[in-house]
Amino acid sequence: MTAFISHTTVDCANAHALSEWWKPVLGYVDIEDDPNQEGDEECMILDPETGHQLLFIEVPDPKAGKNRLHLDLRPRAGTRDEELETLLAHGAAVVTDLRGKHGPGSGWVVLSDPEGNEFCILRSAAELAASS
Repeated sequence: MTAFISHTTVDCANAHALSEWWKPVLGYVDIEDDPNQEGDEECMILDPETGHQLLFIEVPDPKAGKNRLHLDLRPRAGTRDEELETLLAHGAAVVTDLRGKHGPGSGWVVLSDPEGNEFCILRSAAELAASS
């Protein structure tokens, strides 16, 4: 028996605000027939290229501790460090900087979104290709 991932769910305090924050980070959009509205307790966004969906759902519990599951992001264009600057300007916070962990040009940066959910920014596909 097998299954497939329908969508990825993120528990949060404010579904609309967090979905709006993530849309420009990922290039996602609202679902055409189900736009997200202020006050919605569940907000789904969609990657128009791949069809992947992220669902932000409000829960009463505050975030506690490190995420057990997180998103690893790779820049669609540009470099990891350029994307890092964009993310920081957008309001992400650095949790741990692991650039250079395995030598010059390697590594990643662990960030958090406005509600403290961790995610990583990795090197771009072009950077990976140039290093091999």
